[in-house]
Amino acid sequence: MLVRNPVARTAVWLLFAVVLLGLVVTPILVTVITAFSAGWTSVLPSALTTDHVAATFTADNAASIGVSVQTAILASALAVAAGTWAALAVPGLPPRLRGAADAFFHLPVAVPSVVVGLGVLVAFSAPPLILSGTPSIVILVQAILVFAFAYSMVSAAASQLDPMLDKVGGSLGASPLRLLLTVRLPLLLPAIAAAAGLSVALCMGELGATIMVYPASWRTLPVTVFTQSDRGDIFGAAANTLLLVLVTVVILGLLSFLRRRDR
Repeated sequence: MLVRNPVARTAVWLLFAVVLLGLVVTPILVTVITAFSAGWTSVLPSALTTDHVAATFTADNAASIGVSVQTAILASALAVAAGTWAALAVPGLPPRLRGAADAFFHLPVAVPSVVVGLGVLVAFSAPPLILSGTPSIVILVQAILVFAFAYSMVSAAASQLDPMLDKVGGSLGASPLRLLLTVRLPLLLPAIAAAAGLSVALCMGELGATIMVYPASWRTLPVTVFTQSDRGDIFGAAANTLLLVLVTVVILGLLSFLRRRDR
C-alpha cells in the first residue's frame, strides 16, 4: 500500500469501508429488507413476510426471466463476436483511420441508452427492415449497448500480443486464417470470456433502451421491476430485483465454472 504511516493507513481503510458500505452494501441490504417487509413506515419495517418473494414465482415472472436470459445470451454472443472482429480488424487499418474507428466503436457508451433505443426504434420501424414489435429489436439494441465494452476488453488484450507471432507463423507457412484460429484467438480467449461475462451482466440489468423498444410479448425482468415501482409496488419490485440478482449471479457463476474447466 502506498500509505506507510499506520494511522494514515487505518484512516484510509476506514474511509474505504464507509464508502463501500454507503455505495454498495447499503442499497443491497435495503433491497433485501424491503423484499421481506410487510410494511415500512418508520426507520425499520413494521413486520416481515415472505409473501412478496413467493409472489415472484409466477408464470408471468418465469416468462420475464426466460426472456431476460435469452436476450442477454443472444445479445452478448452477438456483441462479443462483433467486438472481437472489430478489435482484430482495427490494427490493420491505416493509422489515420484507427482513431476514428476506435471512437466510432465506443460511441454506444458515449450517448444515453434511451438515445440508442430511440434511434434503433426509428431506424427499424420502416422498410426495408422492420424489427419493431419483435424480440429481435430488443436483442439488437442490447447488443449495440454492450458492444463497446466487449470491443474495449478484447482490443486491450489484442494490443498486448507479440506482433512477431504472426511473422513467425507466416514464415512457417501458416495461412492468416490458421494463425487467427490457432494462435491469436486462443491467446485472446480469457479476454473474450471476460467480455462475455460482463456483457451478460450488463444485458441482464439493461432498462433504458429496452423500455423504448420492447414489445408486450417480450418483456424482460428489469422492465417488470420498473413497471411495479412505477405503480407504487415497491415491495414487489424489491423481490423481483432480488430474483434478477440471483439469476444473474447463477449465470455468471456458470460462465466462470466453464471458463475454469476449459482452462
